This record gives sequence, structure tokens and C-alpha cells, in this order.
Amino acid sequence: MTEPAGETAPEAPEDVEPAEDDAPQEPAEADAAVEAEGAVEAEESQEPAETAEAEETAEAAVADAADEADEADEADEADEDQEAAATGAEAADTPEAPKTPELSDAQAELAAQRELRARIEARKAEKEGPLASGAKLSGTAADLLAAVRAVEGGAASGTTFFEAAEPAPRRPAPETAPAMTVRPPVPAQAPAPAPGTTAAVREVLAKGGAPEALAGQVAAALGEAAAQVLLDDPWQLLSVSGVRPEQADGFARALLGAACGPDDPRRAVALTVWLLERAALQGHTALEIGAVRAGLAGNSVPDPEAAVEEAVSAAAVLVFQEEETPEEEPEGDEEPAEAVAEEPASPVLLGLDRYAMAEESLADGLARLVRTATADSWEGSELERAAGTHGLVLHTGGEASRVEPVALAAAARERGLRALVAVHADAGRRALGAAGAEAVTVAALLSGAAGPGRDEEGTLALDLLVVLDAPQLDVETAAVLVESLPDGCRLVLSGDPEVLGAPGAGRVFTDVLAARVCPRIASRLPDPGPLGELVSGIGAGELNQVEAPGKEIVIVPVRDAGEAVHRTVQLVADSVPRAIGVPPEQTQVVTVGHGGSAGTRALNVALKQRLNPGPGRFGGYDPGDRVAFAPAPGRTVTGTVLSADAEGLRLRCGDEELLVPKERVESALRHGWALTAHQAAGARWPAVVVVLPGDAAGGLSRPWVYTAFGRAERHLSVVHGVDQALARAVAEGAAPERTTRLRPLLEALLATPEE
Repeated sequence: MTEPAGETAPEAPEDVEPAEDDAPQEPAEADAAVEAEGAVEAEESQEPAETAEAEETAEAAVADAADEADEADEADEADEDQEAAATGAEAADTPEAPKTPELSDAQAELAAQRELRARIEARKAEKEGPLASGAKLSGTAADLLAAVRAVEGGAASGTTFFEAAEPAPRRPAPETAPAMTVRPPVPAQAPAPAPGTTAAVREVLAKGGAPEALAGQVAAALGEAAAQVLLDDPWQLLSVSGVRPEQADGFARALLGAACGPDDPRRAVALTVWLLERAALQGHTALEIGAVRAGLAGNSVPDPEAAVEEAVSAAAVLVFQEEETPEEEPEGDEEPAEAVAEEPASPVLLGLDRYAMAEESLADGLARLVRTATADSWEGSELERAAGTHGLVLHTGGEASRVEPVALAAAARERGLRALVAVHADAGRRALGAAGAEAVTVAALLSGAAGPGRDEEGTLALDLLVVLDAPQLDVETAAVLVESLPDGCRLVLSGDPEVLGAPGAGRVFTDVLAARVCPRIASRLPDPGPLGELVSGIGAGELNQVEAPGKEIVIVPVRDAGEAVHRTVQLVADSVPRAIGVPPEQTQVVTVGHGGSAGTRALNVALKQRLNPGPGRFGGYDPGDRVAFAPAPGRTVTGTVLSADAEGLRLRCGDEELLVPKERVESALRHGWALTAHQAAGARWPAVVVVLPGDAAGGLSRPWVYTAFGRAERHLSVVHGVDQALARAVAEGAAPERTTRLRPLLEALLATPEE
């Protein structure tokens, strides 16, 4: 579809009989030229599909223009003939006219018409013959006809017509926002399986003695043919979250009978995939082959090595090993260096296709941004100068340093660039104050629910994207985000490298930092106040005694888990509101895990009983309950229950309302007065109560303590029951390493050889 021209072609004038004293004024030939020019503009604004089609279209335009011009000429001549006939008739009536046989008016009119028809027929016959280039046409119409004849005669190619000199530039239109197509929000979950599929799966589960309540999850995981898949391979039940190998073995024995054995190849493949899926929940995108074999042996697989080979040959898992760079051999007569102990070869890794593709796509995408960015000289802070010169920049610092990348985005907008700030959670957006009004969450940006929208190629209409809380990016989310950025867009990843990593697979921020393939700007802004001093010391491995004259930090020692729950409820409901002035709805409890005598489940039961007692008549929930909703694995949204109806529970999360379908309430919703540190990462609250019961000592690490304590803005209470384990975790407790492939992939693509 071509853009409309600035002016439309004039409409054809109505036929008007010329007055006796006036000259004919119908610009027929000019109109034909204008229309022919319009045809040329329309042709030039379209891409040539194929040469033949272009020639036919061009020739048709010329023919139309020629027909119009000829008809205009014929009309002019007809008018002249009519005038001549009328003049002749008048002359015959005058006395000075020669004596000729008198014709009546009707006869004279008929004679004029006969002559007119004869002349028209003669012109039509002439037109049907060959027409020389430019004959009877002028201007653009003549040039267009000449070009077509040249193509027909072989003197020029079809593409030559479209490579003609560019027309005079049009007057620029006023600047408008770029055309964008905003994608509608993507549903948080896959569509529910068909009722027939679920019913068929339910029958198979009942036959194998498995809980029929799993039917919906099995159907969602295995698709429309889920029932037949289970009959063919009962161990596919392991694809459902929460199912353990011994449960899948029992299900397989019930379906297969004597044909079921521990060395069944189907079992080997399913267990290998299950081990890698479990590893992904702990952050790994791949596992060393030895760890996989050990896991298989621990699940009674007779030959773990053969089981791995079976899984690889079935394409259920992929094998990776980074290539070693060969050392250069000495030249000429140089003596070889002394023998040095060889470094161990890179380990052989096993991984699932989804995470392998995500890491490779992310590495390629980051390399693309680095290579396509146009270096520019930006004045301002160190971060602004780096962002102006490079396509990828890393920014590190604590909570106070968030103002620096936000200021970078504001400065970019002043330069006329399309800049946006993205955060991990809505709470992080609100923490930015006035600047948060223009920020979006990463999830909302990718789904199209917020942000600038996408252009015709599906990329985000951005020149600069600043991502805060970058350590919370898992590899799949990061890959989709980078794939959505256009060539030349600048990407700034900002965050605190000391916090817990992403709840999903991968360690994107840490790997990019370690790869050293782009500028890394470390903020010098310290977090203020006693809380900032405490958290900064923890990041350095020291649990310092901090003066807190305004009761910013309070330590509450407890002897056991029961006392920990009691004191936590007391703090949230009474002590913090009275002494600090922070109401219960603005106080968040953070603990180590979901289970245990003082985990999130136990704490939420006690807090609901005190803060919002009720029968839980809507699937265990009542209006006013604080909840944690997981719209997707690894992402938690906190909110409050508003109401319930036939469709599900309605929540208020920040400034928007969400509907949790009733079939997802049990699996995706939890009470949210108490969260784990992973769930709380990326958000902050005016007051935080961190619960450390005695049985939580094994789950503590420096990043966990740093993250949990850093969620508090004004006040932190620590319910302390782990004795010296807290100080030991801060000093020595590094978080478990994650096995990933992103760093070597980036180094292979972007690392520059050392001089």
C-alpha cells in the first residue's frame, strides 16, 4: 500500500458546451499527464516483485494514460467539428453565403455527426497501430512508455525501470512517533488442555494407581496425545513437577507388569532428563557428565554410562565440551620449554535443548548489540560516557546506585533517544519514586502489556534499554529480551552482584561480568544509614555491630522454632507498628525455606490467624489475605485477595487487578505474609522481619543474608536462633556455584586477543 501523495489528482471537469465567444478551456492533455504521473509515483513506491509483473503493470499504466490522452484529443476535435458545423449552418443563413442546396437544421446536424464519427474511427485505427516513443504523449507519460518499449525490445532490463533517477524530494512531513504495533499481553500460562485429553489421561493414571488429580498437569506437560504417551512410556510421568522417581517406577510397574525393569531404556532416558530438570531448578543450565552418572546410579540404574549414551542417542539431552586453544609449537631451533603439568581438559557437560538454545541465542544477541552499536561521544557521568560508546555496558552497585542508570535513561531521552527502564518486580518500580512512573517490569515489557510496543519486524522500538535488578534475569528470559532489541540498541545491565541469583536457570549477570567483554562501571554511591552500613559489611564478609539510634536494626534472640513463630507474629502485629510506625501490610517476613517448623507455610498460618482470620472459604483464602502469586516459574507477584467468583480469585497486585483461574489457585498461589529470600529479591518494604530458626542454619549463605537483610528500607528485625551460624555464613558461606555455558560462549564471540 503506497502512501498518499500530498495532493490528489484533480477531478475530471464536467462536459460544458463552449460559449460562442470563448476559447475551449478543458485541459484534457494536462489531466492525462497528471494521472500518468500519479501512476508512476504509485509504481515507484512499491517493491518490484518480479520483472514480468513489473513490465505488465507499467505497460498497463502507459496504455491507460495514452487512452485518456487520445480520448481527450478526440473530444477536443469533436467540439471543434461541432463548432464548425454550427458556424457553417449560420453562414448558410446569411445573405452573403454562396447559393447551395439548403439543408434543414436536422440534416446539417446529421451531416456533422457523420463527419465526426468518421474522424473518430480514423483516429482509432491510427491508435491501434505501433506507437512511437513519446508520440502523442508528453512529460512523464512519454518517458514511461519509452522505458517499457526499451524493456520489450531487450535494450534494457526490467529492473532498469525501477532504477531510474530518483524523483525530486518531497517536502518532509512533520515528525511523528514511529509506527509500532503493540502486541497484546501474552497469557501467563498455556491454554488449558481439552476436556477429552484430561479425561483420557485420568483413565490411564487410575489404571496405573497414580493420583487422578495429576491429570491436568500431565495433559499440559505432554500435550493432546498425553494418554498414549503414558501408555507407551510410563516414566514420562516424571515430566510433571513434584513426581519422584520411585513414584514413576510404581506407576510403570502397574502398567507394564513383568516387562518393567530398572534397566529399561525408557527409564534411563526419563531419569536423565529428570536429573537435568532438577538441576535447572537449582540454577544449572548443564551438568558435568560425572554428576549425571552419579545421579543415575543413585536411582538404581544398573549401567549409568550406557544410560547416558541412550539419552544422548535419543536426542533427549545434548553433549558439550568447550574447545581447547592449542598452544603454538616452538619455531626453528628454539629449545622446548620445560615440561609443565597439563591442565585438565574442559569437562564434558550434558544439558537440555531449551537451555542450550537459550544460552547460545543470548550470547549471539549480546554480540550483535556490541557489534551494531554506533559509537558516540556522550558527555556526563562515567556510565553515560560508556553507554554512548558501547552497545553493552554493565553497572554494579547497591540500592543507592539505582539512581545512576535511571539518570542515564533520562539523559538519553533528552538526546532524543527512545529510552526505557525495566525492573524485576512492581515493588522495584515503585521504589524509584517519580521515575518509576516511566519504568516497566521485564515481564510486562516482553508480554506487550507495557512499554513502547514492537515494530513491523517484532523488535522493541527502543534505542536504549536499562535493566535494573539484572542478577534476577534467568537465561531464558534474558535471551527473549535481547532477541527483542533491534540492531544498534544499547543495553545497560545494572544490579548488585552480591545478591542471590535468578530463581530460574542460569547466572546471566555473573557470567557477563566474568567474561570481561564489555565496560563494567562500579558505582561509588554507598547505601546510607545503619542499614546500608550493615548490608555493605555483609557484602565484604563481615557481620558488623552497627549503631542504630533510631531502632533501624533490632535483634530478637529465640531458643526454638516455636518461639520464633510467636515472636515474628508479635513483631509484625504489635511491636513494629507501635515503635516504628510501619503498619502490618507494609511489613514483610522473610525466611529460609517453605518447609520446616518456621518456614513460610507455618509462618503464614500463624500470621493469617492473627492479621486476617477467616474460614478460607475461597480455596483456603479470604478477602484481605496477603498472597504470593507465581504467574510463571521463578517469578513471584505479591498482592491482596479482593474477591472470588466462578472464574477464580481476584487479586490486587500493585496498581492492577489480576485474576487467578480457579484451576491454578492450588498450584500457583500461596499466602504471602512470609516469603523466601528468592521470592523477595528485587523488591523492598519499609520494614522487614528476617526469621532464622535453628533448623535454618544449613540454608544460610552470604548472598542469602545479604539479600534478606537488604530488603528493608527503614527497619530490620532479625529473629535470631542460629547462634554462630549467621556470622559463619557471612564470613565463609559462598552460594553454591552454578554450572553454565554462557561465559565461554561470550568469550569465544567477543573476547579480544591479548597484545
